[in-house]
Amino acid sequence: MKIKFAVFLLLQLILISCSGTISTVKKEYTLSTSKEIKSDWTINSKEWILKNDTLTGNGSLSPWGVLVSKKQLPKNYEINLKVNMTNASLFEIMLNLDKGKYIRTYLYQIDKNIVIGDGVYDKKDDSYGKRGGKTLFRKPMQLENNKWYSVKIRVQNSQLYFSVDDKTSLECSLEKSNLNQKGKLGFISNGEIKITDLKIKYIKN
Repeated sequence: MKIKFAVFLLLQLILISCSGTISTVKKEYTLSTSKEIKSDWTINSKEWILKNDTLTGNGSLSPWGVLVSKKQLPKNYEINLKVNMTNASLFEIMLNLDKGKYIRTYLYQIDKNIVIGDGVYDKKDDSYGKRGGKTLFRKPMQLENNKWYSVKIRVQNSQLYFSVDDKTSLECSLEKSNLNQKGKLGFISNGEIKITDLKIKYIKN
């Protein structure tokens, strides 16, 4: 009986580790090699490169620079990263991208806000109305180029928490705001941005 139970647990761990999820119960996901970015993300090498543990995105007003993971985010997760908008006014983290819809969490330098919004993404169309979307919640924050910001996102029990530098934050209910409860992760930039220390971890209920 003990042997059967041990085999059962081992099979469960194997299934988890081979799942299509970007992080698992056993492992926190970090991005550290060019091999990982090619295998785990849908990448345009003209827009995104990984060098010396720094992910650099180069977008424009049209088209934006977009990077999307190939694997699903867990149902409950936490994302931590540091970002520098070296020559951009927008840095956006796409959450739960599924069937062309996603949750917008972004830093917007022009309006000096951090924002949660309801987004759409058509990978074949850069035209107005096919990418981005409406703002649901915003909070003022002084944002500058060539400055590093620490970003934390947590989704747990259908609640979204989004903070920058642990001092400016937004929260909302995914259900009440009719936002996606599952999907992939992505990044958007309308100029040059740099990302380091990206960590994605599973949160246990």
